[in-house]
Amino acid sequence: MQQQISVITLGVADLALSKRFYVGGFGWAPVFENAEIVFYQMNGLMLGTWLTNALAADMQRCGLSRPGAFSLAHNVRAEQDVQQLLERLAAHGGTLLRGADKPPSGGLRGYVADPDDHAWEIAFNPAWPISADGRVTFGL
Repeated sequence: MQQQISVITLGVADLALSKRFYVGGFGWAPVFENAEIVFYQMNGLMLGTWLTNALAADMQRCGLSRPGAFSLAHNVRAEQDVQQLLERLAAHGGTLLRGADKPPSGGLRGYVADPDDHAWEIAFNPAWPISADGRVTFGL
């Protein structure tokens, strides 16, 4: 079986606030949107932000909660980009969770939550190369 994730879908309370964070903060462009969902084409997968009640109905589940016990990550090419992106995301509706600092493994990282409390790690890891199309490769 091929190791892949096709789509990650996050439940959101307000699409406009979510778009402010993802479009204004990250600078991502939606590839599709309607009154309930926005999709962003990533490098190898799709990220969806879907109104939580519509996502719950689609799954036939009640009481979706957040934050979950996970974080998403966005790696950057240069150490100085970590703090700049954390600040930009906070200015576009995010909440700074952890300022940029150096983890024991090296590099630089910080955490920010989107308007729906989904945690994002913003990281520079010199051992994980990023290709021209933005694909991160595990390295040591």
